[in-house]
Amino acid sequence: MGAKSSYHEIYAGWKREPEAFWAKAAAELDWFSPWDKVYDPDQGAYGRWFAGATCNTCHNAVDRHVLAGRGGHAAIIYDSPVTGAKASFTYGQLLAEVEALAAVFRDHGVGKGDRVLIYMPMVPEALFAMLAAARLGAIHSVVFGGFAASELTTRIDDCTPKLVVSASCGIEPSRTVAYKPMLDEAIANAKQKPQTCVILQRDRLQCDLIEGRDLDYAEAVGLHKSDGTKVRCEPVAATDPLYILYTSGTTGQPKGVVRDNGGHMVAMHWSMGAIYDMQPGDAYWAASDVGWVVGHSYIVYAPLLKGCTTILYEGKPVGTPDAGAFWRVIEEHKVKALFTAPTAFRAIKKEDSKGEFVSKYDISSLKTLFLAGERADPDTIIWAEEKLGVPVIDHWWQTETAWTIAGNPVGLGMLPVKRGSPTVAMPGYDIRILDDAGHEVPKGTLGNIVVKLPLPPGSLPTLWNAEDRFKAAYLEEFPGYYKTADAGIIDEDGYVFVMARTDDIINVAGHRLSTGGMEEVIAGHPDVAECAVVGIADAMKGQLPIGLLVLKSGVDRAPEEITREAVQLVRDKIGPVAAFKTALIVPRLPKTRSGKILRGTMQKIADGSDWKMPATIDDPVILDEITEALRDASVGNFSN
Repeated sequence: MGAKSSYHEIYAGWKREPEAFWAKAAAELDWFSPWDKVYDPDQGAYGRWFAGATCNTCHNAVDRHVLAGRGGHAAIIYDSPVTGAKASFTYGQLLAEVEALAAVFRDHGVGKGDRVLIYMPMVPEALFAMLAAARLGAIHSVVFGGFAASELTTRIDDCTPKLVVSASCGIEPSRTVAYKPMLDEAIANAKQKPQTCVILQRDRLQCDLIEGRDLDYAEAVGLHKSDGTKVRCEPVAATDPLYILYTSGTTGQPKGVVRDNGGHMVAMHWSMGAIYDMQPGDAYWAASDVGWVVGHSYIVYAPLLKGCTTILYEGKPVGTPDAGAFWRVIEEHKVKALFTAPTAFRAIKKEDSKGEFVSKYDISSLKTLFLAGERADPDTIIWAEEKLGVPVIDHWWQTETAWTIAGNPVGLGMLPVKRGSPTVAMPGYDIRILDDAGHEVPKGTLGNIVVKLPLPPGSLPTLWNAEDRFKAAYLEEFPGYYKTADAGIIDEDGYVFVMARTDDIINVAGHRLSTGGMEEVIAGHPDVAECAVVGIADAMKGQLPIGLLVLKSGVDRAPEEITREAVQLVRDKIGPVAAFKTALIVPRLPKTRSGKILRGTMQKIADGSDWKMPATIDDPVILDEITEALRDASVGNFSN
């Protein structure tokens, strides 16, 4: 990392000549035919990138490295503490696996533009399936393994896949999740039924195959591998879709975020060097899941496009087997950069607050820790900095954008860190803060975070079969801008502070207050492992905040002392205007499987509003615990 950052110069260069900037980035990849225009403002809802060009993402992620003589370098390292399995695949071996699976797809009629739905655990075959679809010019849609049948049905009906790739089961630390019954139920209920299912049989739990529809993965792929079947990379338009990734809306139909081929591969490749400081051959670990955008971008595409070694980890931050799991992986596989959610570090900190497990491993290969997915509270950042001895980089982006909106570009030379801020806008993003009427607000003023159009390469051009919904959700409220639905401020130095989803800005007696700001204060309490603040309805003030606190392991103090101190902290740091008077100790907070806290659902429970069980919830029992805690404390709807 250089002492001086070239960020300001590079960002200014992008702003002056955005098309020249992205053309230069694109020149580092292979194209079958060149673009007519780097950016065509007349295509799509806000313009399209690399219009007229043809390319193939699989070629650039796999074949390109083999052709360059790097076929013997490690592409994927699979590490599964839940099964004890480990495997490594070179780029040459990855090519063989992907070609054989692509041949199976082709045998069953999959071609350019067809959809392939992937419903898989964290196993290498999930990555092979994504790349095999891309090789044929097909569009993949990965659905998080273990999603309920009803969620799977809505996605099957929306993207109408010709073929499904799945496994007999997923394996959690405490249970085995049978996938096949959920898949069978989903297909039975779907209006549009896929013709073929390719099923990976796992040793832990085998499943029955339906004759005429289901194929045994190992058998079907094994035949093509032994025959050495070759499958060429299909040229597709840069503007053709690579994948559809569904984000669960709180109500109704999930949104199918579309990712194109050309812009996406350019953005992924550029970000690996500029933001994460990764070079070909470096080991990169995104401790996420392939079902989420982080897995798509930074387990699969970006590391492989850059020629790195990507770590595929089937385990948890704690409990597989202990709070030292991450450090063991870093030592064993010489990980240079780790990217995970703050939730993972809060879980580790809760179990091992003194960081005793860290010293048991040699983590000297680790140069940086990147956090994203939710607010990174300063307390967690400080803990990680102290225990790991490396820079902790918070950065902010969304499923819709595929890569960093605001970050600290380590590859361009790190900028000074301001805790609580993901730092500054990346090239491609012109970030503004607007009031509700669409006017820019002064520096340091809380408002709606938006991005001036056009969005950069890699960002969604539309939603699958829902262009009107795309425009309504993202473009109409603030014409000329993309609405992030996040609220925050930009300070005098251009640093962005993302305070909350706009849904999490609460209105207390006419004052717009950020629940994220309150959480940041409470998280600084020495006994608090993590917390959530939600606004609940109040007849007098409109809304009032309540805090739900999870304590660190081994804390042996009276709960009322801790909650009293938390209330006082908010009063001292934010002031009486916050009207923060209620804090409750709870055993756990409800989260999605990717670690996001389900604040909206807790708010509805407290208000007595109708609510649905979130499809992405990790453990539904926690909502019963929250309901009980609110009832016992006579809070919100339970005060009568």
